[in-house]
Amino acid sequence: MIKLLSHLSYVAITSPDVEASVEFYEKRVGLTVVDRIDGAVYLRCWGDYYRYSLVVLPGDEPALSTMAWRTSSAEALEEAARRLDAEGVEGEWFEGHGIGRAYRFVGPWGHSMTLHWDAEHRVAAPAEASIYPDRPEKRSSVAGAPRQLDHITIATSSVDDFAAWYNRVLGFRIMAKTVLDEAPISVFSVLTTNEKSHDLGVVLDGSTRGGRINHYAFWVDTREELLIAADVLLENGIPIEYGPSIHGIGEQSFLYYREPSTLRIELNTGGYRNYVPDWEPNTWRPSLGSNNFYRNSAMPMSMTESFPPADGPSATEEGVPDEIKDALFNPYAKHGQG
Repeated sequence: MIKLLSHLSYVAITSPDVEASVEFYEKRVGLTVVDRIDGAVYLRCWGDYYRYSLVVLPGDEPALSTMAWRTSSAEALEEAARRLDAEGVEGEWFEGHGIGRAYRFVGPWGHSMTLHWDAEHRVAAPAEASIYPDRPEKRSSVAGAPRQLDHITIATSSVDDFAAWYNRVLGFRIMAKTVLDEAPISVFSVLTTNEKSHDLGVVLDGSTRGGRINHYAFWVDTREELLIAADVLLENGIPIEYGPSIHGIGEQSFLYYREPSTLRIELNTGGYRNYVPDWEPNTWRPSLGSNNFYRNSAMPMSMTESFPPADGPSATEEGVPDEIKDALFNPYAKHGQG
């Protein structure tokens, strides 16, 4: 079977204050603005191989506009569009900035996805060129600046059904999932298009609003850089929502914080690579350390907030029994680990 997708290429988000978000990405994250077109601002990490990896668009709420994957070939792009059409999913072809002919669709749970093969590669001007041939430009001078875009995690009403559909239709590999200790409820799953533990995460959403995003992530080369980034963020009055620590699933070091629109950003590094073509996904439980490798602290309740805000009660409050809340946010107390 043809391999359709190769990797996540860019994430497009909306912000109620584009300039505040862009200034944050430039000064505090270490990204560079490369284009401004019709209100959209295109940014890149110093190590991204393509022209851009983040697009900030004007919008009333912090939200996902689209998540883009580069296909493995021009033929794979055509095949992906055919498969989506066969599923009754209506998409559109368009000419994208820096990506040429592309196909955009909205999946069954309301998330916009863009597929493309053509991609404009970053060619640095002489003053920005790295002394190392494989680098697209010089390393950022901002301490802890990420090297490249890493993954995106979305929110959905059915974690297992979402993972199964994207696996069957577009070939995402399902790598692992988390099921609650106290109830057979899937609350998290990770999928990938390559050897990473994931470039698409899925969290359970108890709201009635589709197409929401929980966070997206940048990659830094080392844990030391991640800790420096944490230091720089705190020194500049930017709270860290969760971390630094290590995830059990994927074994990446991580930290989470918010940009001015309130949208959540993750920095991560490390973890393992999985090249096994017939990999069978394992099932984790919170008490096993799925989210916290060391099993010594609980994830804050705020981490279940996704974007845009849910209609009515939040996903953490909408019909979720107290024992399930305990399993998510204090999973170690009942198992002698907290």
